[in-house]
Amino acid sequence: MKGTNEQIAMRVSVNTIIANVILTAFKLFAGFFAHSSAMISDSVHSLSDVLSTVIVMIGVKLAGKQSDKEHPYGHERFECAAAIILAAILFVTGFMIGYSGIQNIIAGSGGNLAIPGGLALAAAVISIVSKEGMYWYTRIAAKKTGSGALMADAWHHRSDALSSIGSFFGILGARMGLPILDPIASIVICAFIVKVATDIFKDALSKMTDRSCDDEFVEELKVVVLELKDVLGIDQINTRLFGDRIYVDIEISANSNSTLREAHDVAQQVHDAIETRFEKVKHCMVHVNPVEIV
Repeated sequence: MKGTNEQIAMRVSVNTIIANVILTAFKLFAGFFAHSSAMISDSVHSLSDVLSTVIVMIGVKLAGKQSDKEHPYGHERFECAAAIILAAILFVTGFMIGYSGIQNIIAGSGGNLAIPGGLALAAAVISIVSKEGMYWYTRIAAKKTGSGALMADAWHHRSDALSSIGSFFGILGARMGLPILDPIASIVICAFIVKVATDIFKDALSKMTDRSCDDEFVEELKVVVLELKDVLGIDQINTRLFGDRIYVDIEISANSNSTLREAHDVAQQVHDAIETRFEKVKHCMVHVNPVEIV
């Protein structure tokens, strides 16, 4: 994948939107034609993918804007906002599918549940393969660009693949003489979607509230800084996530006999080493504490 992070994200999003529109139309046709409530539910989930990808595109576009007077620290958190909106859409979609499944079970409690046709089963297999492919395609792009919103969209595709697996077994069971399994599959799909929505929401919310980086990242920072010859020690490190970027505040120890210029050069070395070694670090603030050399 070539181009800027924004170009890659946009290209991947457009491609998955086209694929999802085609897949949604096919699944909806198969669901109605083959009388499968599970496949109709699955098609609604795929349709929500189209809307969520559009939201991701908007979030990525806004997050890529340069800093300005009103947003001197940049716009990266727009990606988190997009991910939260995406999670909300998933929640609503999941509960609607679950509610529909429960209604179908109640309506068919008298033995009037339709047995789905073979087309619905074929549609489930095609959906599983297609959505899993979209998951990996989007996930690779998300890893390359470091986009949280794009990664959330990738997991949305994965949730659709999982829901299609639920559809497959529900439809298969119904065709084997247990029609109740078809609407039950809709409820299973609901559970999958709500779980993914919860995970996306929690991840986006943590990035919106200045959560610190994990211990592994902090240890890597320490190794890079302590390799510099004029750094005598590290007194404190604070990190915070700003969208998908990282801010670092670090206090180091240096020779108290150093001139102001020498102390500044040490701080600059630390600053440059961190921002060069860690691409996600947007800014590093270095404070130098004097230490007596005996």
